[in-house]
This record gives sequence, C-alpha cells and structure tokens, in this order.
Amino acid sequence: MLTSTLVTGLGLGSMYGLIALGFHITYAVSGTVNFAQGSVVTLGAVLGYWLGVTLGWPMPLAVVAALAGCALFGVVVERLLVWPFVERGSDAWLLATVAGGIILDNTMQFTFGKEPRSLPSVLAVSPVQVFGTGIYPLQLVIPVIGVAVALAIRMVFRRTDLGRVLLAVAQNADAARLMGIDVRRTVACAFALSAVLAGVAGLLIAPLFSVSAEMGALFGIKAFAVAILGGIGSATGVVVAGLLYGLLEAGVTATLGSAYTQLIVFSVIILALALRPDGLFGRRAVNKV
Repeated sequence: MLTSTLVTGLGLGSMYGLIALGFHITYAVSGTVNFAQGSVVTLGAVLGYWLGVTLGWPMPLAVVAALAGCALFGVVVERLLVWPFVERGSDAWLLATVAGGIILDNTMQFTFGKEPRSLPSVLAVSPVQVFGTGIYPLQLVIPVIGVAVALAIRMVFRRTDLGRVLLAVAQNADAARLMGIDVRRTVACAFALSAVLAGVAGLLIAPLFSVSAEMGALFGIKAFAVAILGGIGSATGVVVAGLLYGLLEAGVTATLGSAYTQLIVFSVIILALALRPDGLFGRRAVNKV
C-alpha cells in the first residue's frame, strides 16, 4: 500500500504541479491567470482521443496536434478574454476566463459527448510489480515527465531568448516595451505555454482516467489551490506544493477513504495559508514609498 500511495501521490502531484506552473507563468508575466485552465486539461485529452483514436492518426502526431490546439486556445483566451479588460484597467477578466472555460466545457460536451471513454496507451496495459505492488508503467513515467518539463521550462527562462523576453516583461513591462519588446505578443506566448502545460497534464492522465468532457474541472481547482499554496510567484514553490498536495491526497485516500480526501486536504490548505498567507515559498510584496 505504501508503494502504491507514493507512486500515485507523486503522479498526481506532478500533474497538479504542471497545471499550477501554467498559473505561475501567466501571473508572473502579466499579473493575470487563466481560470479556464482546468478546461484546457480536458481539451488536451479530448483532442488526443479524437485525433489518435477516432481519426486514427499516429499517436505522436495526435499528441503534437492536440498540444497545438491547446496553445491556440490559450492565445484566444488572452486576446479575447484577458487583454481587452486589462487594457481598460478592469478585473473583469476573472469572470471572462471562467466563462470561457464553461463555454469550452459545454462545447466539448456537445461534440464529444458525456460518455467517458478510455484513451489507450502501451504504458497503461499491463502492471509491473514494484515491491510487490502492481504499478502501471505510466504511473512511474508521469513524475519523470513532470519533473523534466519543469526543468525544461526553467532552462527556457534562463537560456533562451524567449525566456529572457518573458522575464523582462515580468520584471518591468514598460521598460521592456521601451526596449522594443512586443509586450502583448509576449503575454500571448505566456498564455499559450500555460495552456500547453495543461494539455500535457490532460494527455498524461487520460490513459489512467476516463476521458470525459468534465474531467479537468476538479484538476483546475486543485491546481490553482496548489499555485496559491506554493506561492504563485515562485515556480519552484508551485512544483513542490504540487508534489506535497498529491502525496497528501493519496495518503488520505489510502488510509481514510476517498470520502474524506477533499475535506481533509482543503482543510490543511486553509490552515497552511492562515500560517503562510503568501504561500509556502511566496514573498510578501514590498510597498515602496
């Protein structure tokens, strides 16, 4: 039971961390987040199923196309649901992105249907024995992919021109604009990258869970809680918080049952935020006079 709980917790935590990284990226660059992030998790899984299973595309090509679709949706969210309100100094983008997620969920429900479906994967067919416990190989691969993606994003921010542009806009958008950086395009890139991360999470968990038009809603809520818990301004913080959240959730489910999972886990989050309002790794903003 311990092995299964650890593997499950690390896998779920990696997914929460990936989605929460999306919240971190858009917040760091633009001071906004996409509350349709959970719906993008569903979009990645649904597109992967439709392209790879329904249309019969080779799965690698289906995955790339599904992630491209997620990126496109992220750009649409930024252009239509965030920027017009931010430009006018309005916080209505909060409700607009929520509404965008609801529209996307209903669109997928009408087109994909309500019935859950299984996305096949060679890594989720036959379990392997790990310390006497049957574990699907995909459950072992998910944490590795999650950490690898997080490290890749870190390298992008530190070693590439795109990363430097994103950091410049995050630090001072006005100064970046004076240096010739297209701030609006950069913010759109941040939303696209955020959506891709959510799509990756959806594609990874789809073979282990049923693909349905509502699968990502709860993942999005939990990931946002993880982002706040870790300190939404800290990339390392949200990843670590995601792993801790996943382990806690798996531990509570294994010992007390799923009926108590959300009650206990969210109570712990409330307590943690009461003690650390800026998150476990967040820093209190300094007001300069």
